[in-house]
Amino acid sequence: MAGVGTEKVFENDKVIVWNFTLAPGEETPIHTHEHAYMWYAIEGAPLQIFDRDGKDLGTLEVPTGAVYSLKYDNGFLEVLSEPGKGMRVPATHKARNAGSKPYREVLVEYKS
Repeated sequence: MAGVGTEKVFENDKVIVWNFTLAPGEETPIHTHEHAYMWYAIEGAPLQIFDRDGKDLGTLEVPTGAVYSLKYDNGFLEVLSEPGKGMRVPATHKARNAGSKPYREVLVEYKS
């Protein structure tokens, strides 16, 4: 499985910080989140989410400047913040930039 971001930029005993970028139409590899996390959208775009079998799970609109918080719960992730509050997806999935502009975020995983 791939990491949850494009480039790991920091790690200590409490957090892992990732840069994450996707060009228009680009997809992440299938990856698994094992921690609760948050992210800040530096450059927003709609992210289309797919499960490990390629089933379309919906599109999350991610505006520039948005902050998202997700909890990990027994193999699933749940969006705690707006927009997207209550959306649940499998912790193992992939995402595609469904927009026409590059997408960029900073993601912080909480180890505890």
